[in-house]
Amino acid sequence: MSQIRDTYHAALRHDHVEPAEEDLVVGVVRHPVYGIETLLDRNVPALAPPEALLGDFEAVEERDDRTHDEAWDEVNFAERYREYLQHAAVQQVMDDLLGELDSGKGDLWLVCYENTDDKRCHRTILQEVLRERAGRSD
Repeated sequence: MSQIRDTYHAALRHDHVEPAEEDLVVGVVRHPVYGIETLLDRNVPALAPPEALLGDFEAVEERDDRTHDEAWDEVNFAERYREYLQHAAVQQVMDDLLGELDSGKGDLWLVCYENTDDKRCHRTILQEVLRERAGRSD
């Protein structure tokens, strides 16, 4: 059975993680930079946090030298991102990805920039929501 996995750009770039050839490697970033797209099958910006949330997060992070996780808490990032994932168009994108996963071609890898050993990341929430939608516990 295919799984829903996640990783980050640097882990792919430095071969710390090597998805199988048949796996689907999907970026979930709003603004691709640092050559991330060369490591992906495609990028799906609709699954990235919305511009307003990113803007609020970045403003708080820059103000008063907040850490990444402090800014995350201050803007209520997790709740706002989960709310964004409830939009019909975004749910359709998630369902399309899950349909590809169900085709049995391989695992689905969600990719952005944050190393979740160090910082919180929206992809952890997205992975959880996708698993819930698919009725999986991976």
